[in-house]
Amino acid sequence: MPLEGHYGRVNTPLRKLTRRERNVAMVILAATAVAIVVLIAASVGGGQPTVGAGCIRVPVPGRTGGEVVSGCGAEAKALCTRATRFEGMRAELVVASCRDRGIAFEPAAGT
Repeated sequence: MPLEGHYGRVNTPLRKLTRRERNVAMVILAATAVAIVVLIAASVGGGQPTVGAGCIRVPVPGRTGGEVVSGCGAEAKALCTRATRFEGMRAELVVASCRDRGIAFEPAAGT
């Protein structure tokens, strides 16, 4: 059975906030909003670094997640040549990146 006036007693605040308490809450809320905007602005535009001519940088699947295979010059050529000896997605991604970047490499014997 509902009690007379129970809703009013339960939902009535014990006291109203003072002007100072409201101002402090607004300052904290504004500081939080500014901090969020700054964090978003700092993280936008990051992304992947640009890759120079004769270099590769390709994300590939690894044993414990993704990793990045990268190299420039002779190292990139060696990576591309070594990748032609293997099969699978990792090797295919490296070889495709080498071809896209225009790196001249020698396919392994038998391929």
